Amino acid sequence: MRHIILSLLLFFVSASALTAQSDLRIALLKYRGGGDWYANPTSLPNLVKFANAQLKTAISEDIATVEPDSPELFSFPFVHMTGHGNVVFNAGEADNLRKYLIGGGFLHIDDNYGLDPFVREQMKKVFPELDFVELPSNHEIYKKPFLFADGLPKIHIHDNKRAQGFGLFFEGRLVCFYTYECDLGDGWEDARVHNDSEETRHKALRMGANLLYFVFGQ
Repeated sequence: MRHIILSLLLFFVSASALTAQSDLRIALLKYRGGGDWYANPTSLPNLVKFANAQLKTAISEDIATVEPDSPELFSFPFVHMTGHGNVVFNAGEADNLRKYLIGGGFLHIDDNYGLDPFVREQMKKVFPELDFVELPSNHEIYKKPFLFADGLPKIHIHDNKRAQGFGLFFEGRLVCFYTYECDLGDGWEDARVHNDSEETRHKALRMGANLLYFVFGQ
């Protein structure tokens, strides 16, 4: 039943959310394990404001917080996950996340530096049969509405590695997008937080807008 409800929700979102007023909300994933899931508190509100202004979306600026095993997870077409440290999904949480993603949901994981080894292991609990694959620079997620010809932009430098966008595909559909060595969420934060240039922040916000556009248009 929850699969059907979510599918219907996403149908109406894709048909109207880009142009009409709605109660559409996105959510931040609150996970266990000790990692700082609450990092970047200004990032999602800023992304929503940018998307509403640039894309004429009607997303609520009231960002929800949702846990992996909550029935409320199925109310949100887009869920964002970030942090620096440990992540733990128990069997029930992994199963609920799997049902959510198979049913039409979308998870964006943004490594805020240090999340990588934990999140890869835990997502294997969700999709043991799937592996993260790097999206090519010509993937749709980098094309609309803002073009990123070289793929995922580099926002913050940690280990001088290139920014990479990885995906989990279930039956051909991108259900999880993982941004690594990029720090998109840092770029979405208020300018005073990281003292990023306006050019850097706009680059991050445009890439974030592409994520929302892709999810609502699937």
